[in-house]
Amino acid sequence: MRRARDGYPYQPIPRAPTDDVLEHENERMAGELGDKISTLKHMSIEIGNEVRYQDKILRGLDDDVDRSSGFLGKTMGRVLKLGKGNHNYYIVYLFLFSIFVFFLLYVVLKFR
Repeated sequence: MRRARDGYPYQPIPRAPTDDVLEHENERMAGELGDKISTLKHMSIEIGNEVRYQDKILRGLDDDVDRSSGFLGKTMGRVLKLGKGNHNYYIVYLFLFSIFVFFLLYVVLKFR
């Protein structure tokens, strides 16, 4: 029993265990097991709550993406419809207008 004398915390199991010692050991281990089960139960409940919360957030995000993709699809349809039309002379008018504005700014700044 040198270990017990040197401060070693391990105590050997008695050679002839009695029923009371075994019963006490079983009850202690059952209590520890119950505590672990209780902890696992609380953790699983919290994980379930977190999963439900994140699922709700993801569903909201999915709805927002669906709405924005519908809006983007409609806008792209309008742009394509505008591009397919024979309204190309509007671009020429816009180009001529921008040249006129730049020329006007040049004249104003030159003779200032």
